[in-house]
Amino acid sequence: MNIQFSPPDITEAEINEVADTLRSGWITTGPKTKKLEKEITEWLGTPKTVCLNSQTASAETGLRLLGIGEGDEVITCAYTYTASASVVCHVGARLVLIDCQDNSLEMDYDALEAAITENTKVIIPVDLGGVPCDYDRIFEIVERKKNLFHANSDIQAAFGRIIVMTDGAHAFGASVGDKMIGNISDFTTFSFHAVKNFTTAEGGALTWKEREGLDYEAMYQQCQLLSLHGQSKDALTKTQLGAWEYDIVGIWYKCNMTDVTAAIGLAQFKRYPGILARRKEIIGRYDVAFKPLGLDVMKHYTDKYKSSGHLYITRVPGITPEQRNEIIIKMAERGVACNVHYKPLPMHTAYKKMGFGIKDYPNAYAYFANEVTLPLHTKLTNEEVEYVIENYTEVVKEYI
Repeated sequence: MNIQFSPPDITEAEINEVADTLRSGWITTGPKTKKLEKEITEWLGTPKTVCLNSQTASAETGLRLLGIGEGDEVITCAYTYTASASVVCHVGARLVLIDCQDNSLEMDYDALEAAITENTKVIIPVDLGGVPCDYDRIFEIVERKKNLFHANSDIQAAFGRIIVMTDGAHAFGASVGDKMIGNISDFTTFSFHAVKNFTTAEGGALTWKEREGLDYEAMYQQCQLLSLHGQSKDALTKTQLGAWEYDIVGIWYKCNMTDVTAAIGLAQFKRYPGILARRKEIIGRYDVAFKPLGLDVMKHYTDKYKSSGHLYITRVPGITPEQRNEIIIKMAERGVACNVHYKPLPMHTAYKKMGFGIKDYPNAYAYFANEVTLPLHTKLTNEEVEYVIENYTEVVKEYI
């Protein structure tokens, strides 16, 4: 067999929706992007959603909307992909990385509380693999620390405390109790990249929950300006009779979503409940097979929360990073592509140059050292799922 790690699940429904867009004569940001924003907003129960060309653009736009910049500090976890942290540097703020918990991908909440200073403006929790963080704990911390907070913008003043902006790149469709990720943190960003559960090929979204004192329409319009060169009218508006003229109100950026990519999302959205259900089914099969082996596997579904089931992360106890790499190679030789999520940020050159060192993040390194991520996607057949189970079981038994 040849089992890919995470191919996109594209059907004739997505192809037909894209073809309809191409035939419509309107392919950049327009009615389909606005429709996708509306459908996501209604599903999550949030006031507004802004669809952009990536989660990274969504997170950076969120920070700029909040007025985050030089002199500010933003805290996130060292165990994540670079996009969680690089956006902080993009806006000129100081990046603060904290370790994850022992034997957990959640950030160390005690370390989070200790890292907060009077310059801390935003915390970026990461719902890695689609599993929600402990938001009760996070909001307890920001409330206890609100005496240190000094607002630098009207939106910051409306909160009067550190703002929580979740990196929900993996978590579209996850929930805590009866609340969806996207409507728990103050702000949330999602990824619709090709390898995500829900894809628009490239894309992402920024959304926020209701809060007194916020002008949702003004916030949405500011995001439009930030994403389209500061241009006062988008291309669709300019096509109206006599409406050619526009103003550039700021020297800003270009990261809008197009109707071509939004079309993929509209078709995916109709299928998404089934996509989430299939992922849960595969995870259930994996759990039954791998938990008895003594492997540490990510808990996707509990009485408290429901994951989006984005990644199936395993840890093989007692192995070295070299042995972990051997396992991945052996699986590849059997036709199964595996991966590692993630190499902690302090191990990468760019972050080393910033002064971060992995010795300061022992829990992150320990989690990384024996981690293997298995294929988990809705293109897998039941036969392929069983093939992954049989072969991973055979391979890891050599090491445990």
